[in-house]
Amino acid sequence: MANADLATIARLRSVQTRSISPENFDGSAGGGGRATTGTGAECARDLGPGWKISPSVDIAAGATFDLATISGAGQINHIWITTHKDNWRTLLFRAYWDGAEEPAIEVPYGDFFCSGWGEFTQVNSQMIAANPNGGFNSYWPMPFRDGARLTLENLSTVPVRVYYQITYEIGGDYSGLGYLHAQWRRSNPLEYLKPHTIIEGVTGAGHYVGTYLAWGVNSNGWWGEGEIKFYLDADDDYPTICGTGTEDYFGGAWNFDVPGRGYTEFSTPYLGMPQVIRPDGLYVSQQRFGMYRWHLPDPIHFAERLRVDIQALGWRSGWRYLPLRDDIASTALFYLDRPTARRPRTPSADDMEVHLGSAPVPDLGAQPPRPPA
Repeated sequence: MANADLATIARLRSVQTRSISPENFDGSAGGGGRATTGTGAECARDLGPGWKISPSVDIAAGATFDLATISGAGQINHIWITTHKDNWRTLLFRAYWDGAEEPAIEVPYGDFFCSGWGEFTQVNSQMIAANPNGGFNSYWPMPFRDGARLTLENLSTVPVRVYYQITYEIGGDYSGLGYLHAQWRRSNPLEYLKPHTIIEGVTGAGHYVGTYLAWGVNSNGWWGEGEIKFYLDADDDYPTICGTGTEDYFGGAWNFDVPGRGYTEFSTPYLGMPQVIRPDGLYVSQQRFGMYRWHLPDPIHFAERLRVDIQALGWRSGWRYLPLRDDIASTALFYLDRPTARRPRTPSADDMEVHLGSAPVPDLGAQPPRPPA
């Protein structure tokens, strides 16, 4: 699933590389470094054109900015982007394929890059890298047959400065590739005796490739006994794939608890729990976790439809499970044979907000999904 590996890196291909940034907004050949105005113009006043005159953009409050508009067929291979951490849950990242009016990707900026809590942690994975201090990288291949558009919407009340570079290729054959989709849902708090919905109502053929969870605990004790379930094609009441526990799905075991260390962060190419946010004795009253699982060697294939959910379970007396009402925000990634899919309603700024306490927001896991365009 990666763009290149040791088995193919030496293979010659008749494609061209292009890159879009504030120094080359349209990615044109020879179009970089020509800016005469921009956010760095004052800093370059003694140097002139070609000396970092337009390294970033400012997005006004309430505005949507087009990061990239690409015509024809191609594939985005790498995104690097950065902005201040205060903006990680106030920006909405979207991607549209083949001229569709509905986005295939609609995810809070930070969550797409495994950083849903607005606090930096190092992420060392094959598909997403988050590096000091807020340098976000995506290596998810994003093929398209008839154009691509990537945007950021600023849902905050202040302008936001963003630096970015989007590298893509053109000239290849992308006809047999699926379109990347990413959907975000939040349950805060999760409805009692209900699982958190990760994906529902998706139809078509494709394969599920990734999950990121920003999990906020709203009670004492262990929180990860719940199973993740994948309902494939004709599955109705019972799934084809059923996990054995939350920490098991993300590749850990026994509560992520290393004796003497407690919850222990880890980050590997395909799975990890890179973030553990502990109470500070004042305003940060609850534990919070960030976890990812990339199904690269083991994509989950479906031919007709897909639904995914996860339970939230702890323990009560008598070795009985305790259904929990935690704050769970999920980002699901999958490739599909079409550029649009049924999706939840667009989240608002209040839906995405990271609360200091555990005040509830509307449950986006239970919202009726949107039909495709």
